[in-house]
Amino acid sequence: MMFEGLPTPCYVVDEGRIRHNLEILQQLEKDTGCHVLLAQKAFSMYSLYPMIGRYISGTTASGLYEARLGYEEMGKENHVFAPAYKEKDMEELVQICDHVIFNSFAQYEKYQHYFLQQECTASAGIRVNPECSTQEGHEIYDPCGSGSRLGVVKSEFPDQLPEGIEGLHFHTLCEQNADDLITTWHAFEEKFGSYLKQVKWLNLGGGHHITRADYQLDELKKLICEIRRKYNVRVYLEPGEAIALNAGYLVTEVMDIVHNGMDILILDASAACHMPDVLEMPYRPPLKDGYLPGEKPHTCRLSSMTCLAGDVIGDYSFAQKKQVGDRLVFEDMAIYSMVKNNTFNGMPLPGIAVLREDGDVEMIKEFGYEDFKGRLS
Repeated sequence: MMFEGLPTPCYVVDEGRIRHNLEILQQLEKDTGCHVLLAQKAFSMYSLYPMIGRYISGTTASGLYEARLGYEEMGKENHVFAPAYKEKDMEELVQICDHVIFNSFAQYEKYQHYFLQQECTASAGIRVNPECSTQEGHEIYDPCGSGSRLGVVKSEFPDQLPEGIEGLHFHTLCEQNADDLITTWHAFEEKFGSYLKQVKWLNLGGGHHITRADYQLDELKKLICEIRRKYNVRVYLEPGEAIALNAGYLVTEVMDIVHNGMDILILDASAACHMPDVLEMPYRPPLKDGYLPGEKPHTCRLSSMTCLAGDVIGDYSFAQKKQVGDRLVFEDMAIYSMVKNNTFNGMPLPGIAVLREDGDVEMIKEFGYEDFKGRLS
């Protein structure tokens, strides 16, 4: 069985699949002249940054620590956006970032003096809220929802951008196709198009599922080329999931089976600790050789070793009855997994491994008690 010798739980990232995704993104850059940046909030496996950096332009961060990681481990273009910045963080960010994007004009004015200094090489931008929501459900991930704190709405914009602002940024999508980006672009252009004559660059944010099989890639290319032609600005995209989409697994072992109306498998992996989006979004993660309840002869519930009653991954059916000691492999587990995990209940963090293109599996990192204890005092 694949991954038989690995300790569990363990994330396994497929190097070949990562490269496949990167080749698509690299071609997008070549065909349109855009700059593609890895959104580290989705995928921060920095041992693969040297490979990723050979295909795309760089990284984008959500704060100082991610910015430092991108600067140290990839060393290419390095951008950052945060809803607010601390003074001590800004002092370092302007040294290691190419773009610093602000969430309000008040925040920019607080730090404007950095960007007006002749020796400053960082470019400042403002995030806007186009007030155009294209998402269905998943309100927790909708930056354009009612009352959103993310981005400046048109009514709060001055006629003239403050001195030193060189770019605009919007991020409105989540796992979406090019048609939703086009809808958002039209809303953005109607409200903010005139400001593009005052700036040098436009960042279209993330949430673009560019490497998905049904993605409307030609439409995206047309849009990027049209923006560059019409407004003469550099165009940036910040995909996170697209870089590691369908490129990871979470290997787990069945520790026990209890019965309460149905068989309930106790796994050494946890939704709450190791794949929190299952509960936050929520969604049902794909499982190798797992099917919808009732689709196969043996239906059971997959749960965890934590004491949280709701730490349930979902109900699945299997062709063969599962036994203690069996291994299960969850799919599409490279994204928003290891970047969001935690040690609630003292749960061990999963190891991290790479499935190399020659078929070998290389263990990159294992975690233990000291990693749990080190976060406490």
